[in-house]
Amino acid sequence: MNFLIPDAAWAMAPGPPGGGSGSSQLMPTLVMFAAMFAIFYFLMIRPQQRQKSERERMLRAIKRGDRVVTTSGMFGTVTNLSDTTVTLRVADQVKLDFERSAIGRVVEAQSDKDA
Repeated sequence: MNFLIPDAAWAMAPGPPGGGSGSSQLMPTLVMFAAMFAIFYFLMIRPQQRQKSERERMLRAIKRGDRVVTTSGMFGTVTNLSDTTVTLRVADQVKLDFERSAIGRVVEAQSDKDA
């Protein structure tokens, strides 16, 4: 245990005369935090924003006749649209209403020639 005493005495010794200002020790820490935030932004936040905007664009582009899959895995053909809901024909004589946000992806888009 005695071998730790010189290290403790060295750690308690006063700094050099004239001392350094606190800002010289603060600057590298601030730069490190800024770099960490920039890395976090470009690896996590930015791709998520891009993915969200692509999804919103896909939901706005849905039209009658498109074949879609809901987030729960149900396939259907769009028969009616409103601002918040989509009516899907999932089988003969079976139509279900879904929130527009429940559409997971478009499987087959209705071409303009078929409309």
